[in-house]
Amino acid sequence: MSESVVVTGIGMITPVGGDAATTWENLKSGRSGIGKITRFDASDYEYPIAGEVKNFNPAEHIDPKTLRRIDLSTAFAVAACKEALNDASIEINSENPKSVGIILGTGMGGAHLMIDQQRILEEKGPRRISPFLISHFLPDSATGIIAMELGVRGPNFAVTAACATGGTAIGEAAEIIARGEAEVIITGGYEAPLRPIYYAGFSAMKALASHEDPTKALRPFDANRNGFILGEGAGILILESLTHARERNAQIYAHWLGSGTANDAYDMVAADDNGQGIGEAMESALNRAHRNTDQIDYINAHGTSTPLNDRVETSAINRIFQSDAKKLMISSTKSMHGHMMGAAGAVEAAICALVCRDGIIPPTINYETPDPDCDLDYVPNESRNIKVRNVMSTSVGLGGHNSALIFGTSER
Repeated sequence: MSESVVVTGIGMITPVGGDAATTWENLKSGRSGIGKITRFDASDYEYPIAGEVKNFNPAEHIDPKTLRRIDLSTAFAVAACKEALNDASIEINSENPKSVGIILGTGMGGAHLMIDQQRILEEKGPRRISPFLISHFLPDSATGIIAMELGVRGPNFAVTAACATGGTAIGEAAEIIARGEAEVIITGGYEAPLRPIYYAGFSAMKALASHEDPTKALRPFDANRNGFILGEGAGILILESLTHARERNAQIYAHWLGSGTANDAYDMVAADDNGQGIGEAMESALNRAHRNTDQIDYINAHGTSTPLNDRVETSAINRIFQSDAKKLMISSTKSMHGHMMGAAGAVEAAICALVCRDGIIPPTINYETPDPDCDLDYVPNESRNIKVRNVMSTSVGLGGHNSALIFGTSER
């Protein structure tokens, strides 16, 4: 018999808040974290707006020696992990190191380090390259760094599935606990994609949104949506076996009920026009959770604000949920925090856990003009206070990756 899995801690660093509590308050209030890019000179870029994390000081979370060797994305991950552990009131000690694991996801890893070291190589030559480059830019670097800092020796690996990374990592972590291979897993996603080369690449794809008012640029499911905006940060969940959580009288935000993944096998960028992959991921999650479509009350949608994604995702929801689709509440919090890439699904999973705890549905902001192809309830512009039973988070990634997670207020 598999172990039940619960969420007992949350850490978030996002464009709308430097911690989980601030992020949640601003999302409930419909506040946008999108603004003009300040991280670099974006005057030559067609779309110079982003979701930047404000007032983040890595030195408050990381010792000077480690800080000199890591990049911003890893700093986000370390800080959010520490917040989540503190929130869960979990203490790592000599008695439990092998029962605690770390499974994190990132789309780009420490690519900042590679970019910076490439510049040093070109300007100063190979003798000036950092001896820590190779060990610290890899996608699994953060999991190793955090394990050493905390002293945990349980299951430890990184997940990469583009924009579906965060959700996929959380699903893998939950299954490990369900199999009884760990009691606690620190899991989620992190990303710091706000560099000129990334912006140039996404601009070349014609994927980014434009608007004279940055806070109104993202409008998922609206007829006038025209692209997404990059965001940065980290979302971390503490997943724990229900048995272990009860033994220590832990707070419980939500129960993890099931996960699903699938691939479109269609195109590296565009989603399958029928939404087959994301539909199959949702079906798998429902089956794993032993839930029917009429038992899901809310979906935190991938909702990137691109013309194609939002239409395809709506089509998939309609196909899988059929007559129950019209009863769903659906919102895209990317309308406020932007597309955080590998961190997106993790932040949105954390939001789902908070929805379970508080019974508040965050809105899709900037929704003004309905699109006939997007014909569902997208919780426009204002949050709703409503008790939920079960909620779903969906993610769609470049390369055809798809993931879905289901959380509930109880395990039954």
